[in-house]
Amino acid sequence: MLVDPDVPSDLKEELKAVQAIRDFASAELGLPENDSYRSYGDLGRPYVVWNVVGAAEFSLSPRQWCFPVAGCVSYRGYFKREQAEAFAATLQENGDEVYLYGVPAYSTLNWFDDPVLNTFLNRPEPYLAGMIFHELAHQQLYVQDDSQFNEAFATAVEIEGVYRWLKSQGRSDQVESYRRQFIQKMKFLALLARVREELAEIYASGGAPEVMRRDKREAFARARKSYDMLKESWGGDGRFDHLMEGLNNARLASVSTYYELVPSFKRILSEAAGDFPVFYRNVAEIGKLPRAERHARLLQAEQIAQAVED
Repeated sequence: MLVDPDVPSDLKEELKAVQAIRDFASAELGLPENDSYRSYGDLGRPYVVWNVVGAAEFSLSPRQWCFPVAGCVSYRGYFKREQAEAFAATLQENGDEVYLYGVPAYSTLNWFDDPVLNTFLNRPEPYLAGMIFHELAHQQLYVQDDSQFNEAFATAVEIEGVYRWLKSQGRSDQVESYRRQFIQKMKFLALLARVREELAEIYASGGAPEVMRRDKREAFARARKSYDMLKESWGGDGRFDHLMEGLNNARLASVSTYYELVPSFKRILSEAAGDFPVFYRNVAEIGKLPRAERHARLLQAEQIAQAVED
């Protein structure tokens, strides 16, 4: 494609950037060296899959679905949006709250050579790099039946990987921009964590349904006010509006899956002096533990990280 005169020049430039990012992923981040993200496919649609997350009215735990090879995951993906919408409607009819969202990339966990897709492109380069690092991290390590572990691990690799990629390219201005956006994201996630804590208390209270619904509405209203204040402090930056619109248990569960354990993995990487191969070995050992012990170890790392920050 890079030498084909019929391929648009802007697509060629993006694919050259992908090549450089892909090489960096293996050479500098220790991620798998294979043929993933070295071929290209145009699906003719904006997302590769649409995921559906479901949660009961008074629960913050996402529904689980189990599949061969992949094990149990806290979302269900569809290649056609209308099928995802139909499934979401079925969940809602049964009383669940749902979150349906488009996904630009996914990993086949090293079973196949995953291609670069049109759904990756036309995005800022840090986003593109992060997506590739994230999906390759799933090939590096995947623990069956633990979406929260897998997604937070891949997200931690993504975040640190993007920092290192931008620094390697001498883009100090973009490093600072990425750092600022990351700090803002952490503040937003802290806001959602407070909402989850409030809701967890409400749901555990055993109160009458109408009382819990009222308390739940009030908790969401406070969250929206807090978010409006955050947005104002950011000069009106509304990049999290899509999560706040229609905020419900399923959206909170989805965000928790990807980010709640990220500080734990960042702490483990710091303990490895930033050495990714050592980090992968240490995380793989934790991944062999029974789920309860695994999460207890990660929680301990998070508490240490929080104490250091405080």
